[in-house]
Amino acid sequence: MALEAKKTLIMRIYQILDEYSDDEHPLTQQNIIDILERDYDIPCERKAVGRNVSYLKEMGFDIESTANGTYLASRKLENAELRLLIDSVLSSRNVNSIHSEQLINKLIALGGRNFKSHVKHVYSVKDWDKSDNKAFFYNIDVIDEAIEQGKKISFNYNKIGLDKKLHVSKPHVGSPYQMLLHNQRYYLMMFDEMFDEVGFYRMDKITDIKVLDDDAKPLRENVGFEKGIDYKRIATSLPYMYNDAPVAITLKCWIGMADTLYDWFGTNFTAKKLDDKYFVATIVASEKAMLYWVLQYNRNVEVLSPLSLRENVVAKLKKTLALYEND
Repeated sequence: MALEAKKTLIMRIYQILDEYSDDEHPLTQQNIIDILERDYDIPCERKAVGRNVSYLKEMGFDIESTANGTYLASRKLENAELRLLIDSVLSSRNVNSIHSEQLINKLIALGGRNFKSHVKHVYSVKDWDKSDNKAFFYNIDVIDEAIEQGKKISFNYNKIGLDKKLHVSKPHVGSPYQMLLHNQRYYLMMFDEMFDEVGFYRMDKITDIKVLDDDAKPLRENVGFEKGIDYKRIATSLPYMYNDAPVAITLKCWIGMADTLYDWFGTNFTAKKLDDKYFVATIVASEKAMLYWVLQYNRNVEVLSPLSLRENVVAKLKKTLALYEND
């Protein structure tokens, strides 16, 4: 055996076990010898295979040997964990189809060759509803750099046109603070100099982003953020990413809405049963966001307070009704 082959033999044997073996597909010593010669042009004897497998076990690798052969018993990510990550990439509307496929192929490789046959659904990645913004990952890198350096950023914020493509709406300059995943969308949390307030911006609608030389405005100088970011409040009081201060909202709900409230707000609401059909819930949430949330569940939810939200719901419903009464 050549000197270079001897040096790399133990690494190649581990790579072979990682790529080709699992508890359902153990490899015999002869299997390993054949793959070494075929894939790496390394001739090897059975004794050398057995010796190096023993070394790998002594080094702490979870390798099992049975009468049927040897296999890697555990990996950094188990198959169920890989499937969960792959499904997350598939269902993410932020990542375009090209990047989704690249990410999924990397995840599949972590599971070895035998794992690939169990994830046939990944080949339908182009059929999923995906963003067309190819700058998504670049945006993440640039924003992360700006946050680390404490610098402002500038970017174009886009809207989707009738052609289903991104079109520049307005340029923005501001101080970035955090990137957040909410309702399956990735948002940038930023102080916007145009509006003089902290707002949330869809990452998949951002293009032409740049880090500026100007220092960012410190987060704690913004009203409502004197103590930093309240992640629990963002997760449970902003069903949609509006930036108005949360207020107490009281709703009369159909009894079957308890499950829906939990899905949206977790345990951050109180509920008092009225009778077998209804209960009263109190939630601290964005009034702007709750206007659209209530309209979504209008048959099963009635706003009791605040009066301003109740009046806005009535006004929206009247405008909607007028669209159909004009026929």
